[in-house]
Amino acid sequence: MSNAPLPNSHTKLAGVAPADMLTPADRYQELFVDVQLARVFPDSKTFVDCSPRGEPERILALYRQQRSESDFDLAAFVHTHFDEPKIYKHHYVSIEGQPIADHIDSLWDVLTRHPHQHPAQSSLLPLPNRYVVPGGRFGELYYWDSYFTMLGLFESGRSDLLHDMANNFAYLIDTYGHVPNGNRTYYLSRSQPPVFALMVELFEQHGVREAIEYLPQLLKEHSFWMEGADALRPGDAYRHCARTDDGILLNRYWDSRETPREESHAEDVETAQKSSRPHSQVYRDLRAGAASGWDFSSRWCDNGKLETIRTTAILPVDLNAFLYNLEQQIAELSQADGQRKQAQAFAERAQTRRKAIDRLLWDDTAGAYLDYDWQRHAPREALNAATSTPLYVGLASRTQARRVAEALRKRLLEEGGLGASEVETGEQWDRPNGWAPLQWLAIHGLREYGLHDLADDIASRWLHTVAGLYKRESKLVEKYALIGSPEQAAGGGGGEYPLQDGFGWTNGVTRRLLDEKPDHHANRACAGSSA
Repeated sequence: MSNAPLPNSHTKLAGVAPADMLTPADRYQELFVDVQLARVFPDSKTFVDCSPRGEPERILALYRQQRSESDFDLAAFVHTHFDEPKIYKHHYVSIEGQPIADHIDSLWDVLTRHPHQHPAQSSLLPLPNRYVVPGGRFGELYYWDSYFTMLGLFESGRSDLLHDMANNFAYLIDTYGHVPNGNRTYYLSRSQPPVFALMVELFEQHGVREAIEYLPQLLKEHSFWMEGADALRPGDAYRHCARTDDGILLNRYWDSRETPREESHAEDVETAQKSSRPHSQVYRDLRAGAASGWDFSSRWCDNGKLETIRTTAILPVDLNAFLYNLEQQIAELSQADGQRKQAQAFAERAQTRRKAIDRLLWDDTAGAYLDYDWQRHAPREALNAATSTPLYVGLASRTQARRVAEALRKRLLEEGGLGASEVETGEQWDRPNGWAPLQWLAIHGLREYGLHDLADDIASRWLHTVAGLYKRESKLVEKYALIGSPEQAAGGGGGEYPLQDGFGWTNGVTRRLLDEKPDHHANRACAGSSA
């Protein structure tokens, strides 16, 4: 067990430069808007990840001075004054004949970033230690991605990276009061599904650190999610909290800004223009949808069209299940630390949330947990894979777990694994796509309740899918299309950007499942072994 000090607000780590918290939109103002709306880069994320070749203030001043000239070329100006982030797709492709587990093990170093590599005055938020990124266009640390990535790091014998990432997440909470969506300035206004408590369990389980060392950070994260809750009257909402007309308090996803996402500025402007609602509301809901990690899905939209997005009106199953787990863990660690009043208070919070989830999010007719529209006082009837999260954190009853299993089997199970939703909209978190984290939450949620047949079935189908594409294309990808033969598995589609190779959480979940199912034929899958 390491005794190295945790980073906290009293001990800033050596070598970590003070964070410059200006976002690219704040810093470059009209230059930022003009670059994004002119689509100088095909991907809106490219410009916000660029590094300036000089002082940003000087670049902006030059732009203001030169832009009115008759021969001014915006693209040429940008390429003169900024360096683009480099994306090497071939880094994620295996050598022919390499077994899939060996391929994943070899990718951790490829996906690892080092603090000394951070370019000056870019949008990257500094971190004290190495960290693993998803891959492709995602060249920064992501919050909930990292938990699923961590599952595979241990199986690959990379406790060194687990240790570094443990310190990084504690550092982020101590420095910013929450874990940002990712370590970019433009992500500071939101978080992602609060899985730090699950990470802490993992750290202790694998001997990285004792969970009790993280109690201050767990408390701080809880305060971030519950800010303003105590003052809410029935029917009101504030930031991440909403209280229904009959007084039930639960949480929602939220972003503190109501402007287009900087990494998707042009796309968000276009979406808002299709809506009759105030654009600021559309922007807030798009940002909140990104905070959910499910960007984007029919979960958040009225009719499958993105301009109808209403994320902040929805109380999500997974978010509230994760917060239940956070409150439970704070109660247990507080008790172990001798803080009995705090332990009792958080145990009561957890039980109050459990009752609220049972009352609002459990739908007895559907036999499943459903998201709830607190503004319209009605459940969101279309089922999605978040329904398994209460099983994963242990808040479901045995009867509820069995009924969720039945609903998953009947409504979401596809030939290639567990689908994200039963609605096909063209968004990437909908049918026919499947995602590694959703497989993991369902598989181990079901196992918690002894429902091994369905858990093993989902795991086997998913491994067939990942192995099928790996044999043909020698790589793992961000998401998979689950319809059709797993042997002919294809990468998923839809959404705002092309399919990404890499890929952090696919690697993590797959590596863990390969270890849990050593006899599965996917363990023998080799790159380039299928036409």
